Parts: sequence; C-alpha cells; structure tokens
Amino acid sequence: MSIDKSHRLSRVEIAGEPFEIGLQLGRHGADTVHSHLIHTYAWAHVTESRNHDRVQAARRLTETLFPRYLEELRGLAAGLELPLEDVFAWNCRGDIRATSPDGCTTVQIPGSEPVVAHNEDGDPGLRRGCALATVRPSKGRAYTAFIYPASLPGHTFAVNDAGLVMTVNNIRSRETGTGLPRMIVTRALLDCGSLDEAVERVKTAPRAGAFHLTLARSGEAAILSLEFTHKHLSVHTVQSPSSHANHLIHEGIRAEQQLITSSSNARQERADAMIAEADGSVDPLAILRDRAQKALPIYRQQPDDPDNENTLATACFKICTDKVDCTIYDGSETSPRFRFKSDALDPA
Repeated sequence: MSIDKSHRLSRVEIAGEPFEIGLQLGRHGADTVHSHLIHTYAWAHVTESRNHDRVQAARRLTETLFPRYLEELRGLAAGLELPLEDVFAWNCRGDIRATSPDGCTTVQIPGSEPVVAHNEDGDPGLRRGCALATVRPSKGRAYTAFIYPASLPGHTFAVNDAGLVMTVNNIRSRETGTGLPRMIVTRALLDCGSLDEAVERVKTAPRAGAFHLTLARSGEAAILSLEFTHKHLSVHTVQSPSSHANHLIHEGIRAEQQLITSSSNARQERADAMIAEADGSVDPLAILRDRAQKALPIYRQQPDDPDNENTLATACFKICTDKVDCTIYDGSETSPRFRFKSDALDPA
C-alpha cells in the first residue's frame, strides 16, 4: 500500500447547477482517479457489477426520487472522463460488496454543548484527490464536506447551512438488497434542516445497504446514533460519551450478518475502554489520535494496514446553540488545518 503523507488537505469552493457541481468535483479528483483508483482491485470488482439488476434498479430509483443527485453523478462522470455506468456503480460500492474500502471512527460527547469528533479512514492512495469542499448548489442547502475523488459528497463528515452535522461510518453488511445506494441516502441528508427531517428521510428511503450515522444540529440538544441496513433502522439518543467504529453495535440490529474486521473490533474496544477510563472527562481527540494498540490502532498510518486504510483527516464539531464550531485536522498535528463556523455557509 503506497502512502504519501506529505500531501496537505486542500479546500475547494464549488457552486452551480447539479451537473456543474458534479463536473467540478470530477475535475478536482480526475488525476488521482486515473493514476490510482481505476487500477485498484476494488474499482475492478465494483465496476464489473455496472449492469447488475440491483445496480440498474438503484439508478432508476435515484432518477425517480432524487434526480438532482443523479445529475451530480452525470457531471462527476463527465469531469472524470469516465462512463456514468462505472461511476454510478462505484457510488454503490458498499451496496455491492461487504469489503468496501472505507473505515472511520466516531466519538460522541453529549452535554450542553455536544461534541462529535470523527476520524476519516480510507484508501491512502486517494489522499491527493481528497479535499474539504464547500458546495453551494443552486437548489438545496449549502454544506462543507470531506470528499473523495469519484464519490458524491455526504458519506464522510459534513455540516450544512442549517447547522446539521453528520458523520458516517462504513458498515460491512452481508444482507444488502434492492434499493437506493446508501451514498444517495446520505447525500440527501445534506439537504435536511433538522434532526427529525433527517431521521424521517432515512426511515422512508428504500435502502440498499448499511451505514452508521452520527447526527447533531445547532439548537438541538440531542446527538443521534443511527444504524441503518437494507431492512432495519435503529435510532438511539446518545446519553453518555460513546464511540462507534465499523460494525453494528445497537441492540436488536447487531445480530444481522455483517463483516467485522479485526481493525474495526479493536478500534471499538479501545475507544470504549478509553471512555470508561476517562470517568466522564473525555477528550475525543485523544481517543482519535490513539496509537496504543500498535498493530490495530485507532489512528491509522501503517503501510500494511489490514483493511488498506489510513486516517486521512480528523474533524471535531462543537454543537452550539446558534452555530457549529468546526475544526479539521490534517494528519496527527495538534494545530488544525481548517477552522470555520456553520453560519458562514449561510448565503444570507
């Protein structure tokens, strides 16, 4: 696994109609996609399913229910100079294969000013094509999100102009089915203005795959932990400091068939142990930067990581009554790469 740790996370500003937004996203990531992604086993395996009945059904559902997001994908494919069929299949990757190469760890701290913190773990070969993107669509809400090349925004960490924070953890479900791609479901959440609206959107969506979401919003006291699969949805209000890695842990849903990697299990156990040892005074960044377990650490930088993933960025969101304070770290440095507030996204 090739690792380039020297690259610094960039920031991009994008605006326009759905196709234009996708086009700009595609052009941003095109070099990395053509030099790395399309040569990977993951890309080959996923795009072989481009004509599968479930992928075609997912595309029809997307066109019917969320045509703007399909237009974003059309623009993305154009900017990448790749067939739409391949790009759409890639955005169904977690719905197609349980070994989708996405990771992540989230720490949730409830309170008067809740904190949600998140490690974004992914293929380090994509590092140069990743960015923090602020997107202002002609229709829908403005948002800032961590983006991967060849992928729609919304499946990593993000905050929108309504102060809605979302972090996403891959769930490697073995019980996927026909429905909307999970990445379309989470893209749709970026257009939500409240926690209730976001939960309802997940609840009513015909879902193909599985994700874990942490949701919070300025002006709303709750942190919500959602696990959704093709068949089920579990919504918990976080009552005490908690963590989540890359497998189902909610009572009543964790019995579903899933792939739990050694890394996901180790990160979950270590984060839970650190929270218990903290006795109420939890430092989420200390947890997300932890490397005590040298073989399977929470903060991942090994060239031989068993899931072929490294930590590409860390986000910390402080949920205030009228805005969200957002701090983004690039690498293990204690100084943030970017700081901004959610109210800066509001064009008014």
